[in-house]
Amino acid sequence: MGRQGEDLACKYLKKHKYKIIERNYTTPFGEADIVAFKDGYTCFIEVKTRETDAFGLPAEAVTREKQRKYRMIAGYYCTMLRREIPVRFDVVSIYEGQVEYFENAFI
Repeated sequence: MGRQGEDLACKYLKKHKYKIIERNYTTPFGEADIVAFKDGYTCFIEVKTRETDAFGLPAEAVTREKQRKYRMIAGYYCTMLRREIPVRFDVVSIYEGQVEYFENAFI
């Protein structure tokens, strides 16, 4: 289900003029589902997919710990580039086949 959600998220992002840079970008701190570029920002995107709301809506599953990991992943990415870049943290929520996009979901 996770892979299908990521495929759907990428389709949505491309439709909205995002350039996909990486999928499943893996670092010592964890993995970012998607790294994309749009409007001068490198976006680190977490994709959450749910078929039911029994455990809450997808976007609610992006915990403080997950946010902390994404900040570390972005720092690692910048270190590998050897420069600072404008970054943003977004979330794609997929529930019952519907995509909802949260730009600047956390800092």
